[in-house]
Amino acid sequence: MAGLNLKHIYKKYPGGVVAVTDFNLEIRDKEFIVFVGPSGCGKSTTLRMIAGLEEISEGELYIGDRLVNDIAPKDRDIAMVFQNYALYPHMTVFENMAFGLKLRKVPKDEIERKVNEAAKILDLSHLLDRKPRAMSGGQCQRVALGRAIVRSPKVFLLDEPLSNLDAKLRAQMRTEISKIHKKLGTTFIYVTHDQTEAMTMADRIVCMKDGFIQQIDTPQNLYNEPVNKFVAGFLGSPMMNFIDATLKYEREYDQFIVEFGKERGKTFEIIVPESKVTSELQSYVGKEIILGVRPESIHEEEMYISNATTGVIDCQVEITEMMGAEIYLYLICSGIPMTGRVNSRSTIRPGDEIRVAIDPNRIHIFDKETEKTIVN
Repeated sequence: MAGLNLKHIYKKYPGGVVAVTDFNLEIRDKEFIVFVGPSGCGKSTTLRMIAGLEEISEGELYIGDRLVNDIAPKDRDIAMVFQNYALYPHMTVFENMAFGLKLRKVPKDEIERKVNEAAKILDLSHLLDRKPRAMSGGQCQRVALGRAIVRSPKVFLLDEPLSNLDAKLRAQMRTEISKIHKKLGTTFIYVTHDQTEAMTMADRIVCMKDGFIQQIDTPQNLYNEPVNKFVAGFLGSPMMNFIDATLKYEREYDQFIVEFGKERGKTFEIIVPESKVTSELQSYVGKEIILGVRPESIHEEEMYISNATTGVIDCQVEITEMMGAEIYLYLICSGIPMTGRVNSRSTIRPGDEIRVAIDPNRIHIFDKETEKTIVN
């Protein structure tokens, strides 16, 4: 088994295009790491450099203690699972899974043992004689995983492996891949643009944008303590509300207050809780800032509103979306669009005029120019 170390990795293409810039990451042995970010952020390029399918322009890549920059992909002891399965259509499941071992001249009885072991882990034992065309997308994806598992690699690389599956299968396969990772006890590096996959599967997430790492942390920390507006907006569904606001300071009460809506005719205020006040806040007094509020921090229950001492605002409901266990409310508050996430028992309907309370203990504040986080 092995950890990986990526030191100052760059990927530069002819014409001055830089796809990945100064990528630094230490991946522990047996860790499940997810690279997440929008299309074109450099996550798949980084994965392909680890695999040896793309040349590293600058920097050093270590697998274990071994520098592998100039080592051929087949000699890196890694296995890659692609988005499109890449199965041989004329071969059975058994033959597809055994193919790489046959090329390596592995003895026949060992091939049989390894394929049967992998098939058992992946619940494919009853499908070993089938060909890919007679199987579902989820089954084909498990065969692609099986082909990687039989090689017992030090590192698994998975490039958007679930993006071709429907929503229900994706949810099932997320669980399956997590189980496989625990059973095998191997290092997994997984690329996705789907933040739900990242949040549910990863030990740590590497959030990327425009070839740069934005933040590396656990799913919980990335969600609760994003370092900038991009990370805050990328993780979470529905995404965080971002509201143009101004920071005020009331000397009499020694309070910082976030004020918004003024230019639209009605002013709303949220007192910044003492626990969130930092020394940095003073330098933003009188300046424009961005207020960040997650949809679940907007409450419409009367009990919550009547007990709220700050952050109560009037809204009109534009649209409601029933999601089963919860309802998404699309609101307009003094001309400002907001999204709330409330209990499915709510009786709110489109067109309703309502009051909601923003939980001040859950607000985020960002620098308007740099978009860096000031308060989490």
